[in-house]
Amino acid sequence: MAELPNEIGSKKRGITKFVVLLVLIIVGISAIALWWNYYYVFGEGVKSGQLNYVVLKGNLFKTYEGKLIQEGLRSRAGTIQSNEFEFSVTNDSIAKVLMYHSGNSFDLHYQEFKHPLPWRGFSPYIVDKIIAMRPPLK
Repeated sequence: MAELPNEIGSKKRGITKFVVLLVLIIVGISAIALWWNYYYVFGEGVKSGQLNYVVLKGNLFKTYEGKLIQEGLRSRAGTIQSNEFEFSVTNDSIAKVLMYHSGNSFDLHYQEFKHPLPWRGFSPYIVDKIIAMRPPLK
């Protein structure tokens, strides 16, 4: 039995709607996954210690990268514990203050992302505020 032209057109419309809906669902899930992995603030906190350095580096995207040496952390037998906090800075004015006061003790507020982005820096930790600055302990 041959199909009528209306039935063929109806089937094509149904398949087209299904494909469009499937593409929209895939794009939506991909957008949510992208946002979750690269733009969602996973955590935030404050780190304290002596600022070792802040430098501007990168090949294509120049970003400010720094290292804070935390005081008072010691490794125990059988464990590994780092006392270095490596971070990126996206705000030029915060980066310049940190660069000019290298060696001082700082309390830095940071945001943690799941993954870094090239234009945001090498680290998933982004310093967004300087809470306190003190001269180094002698």
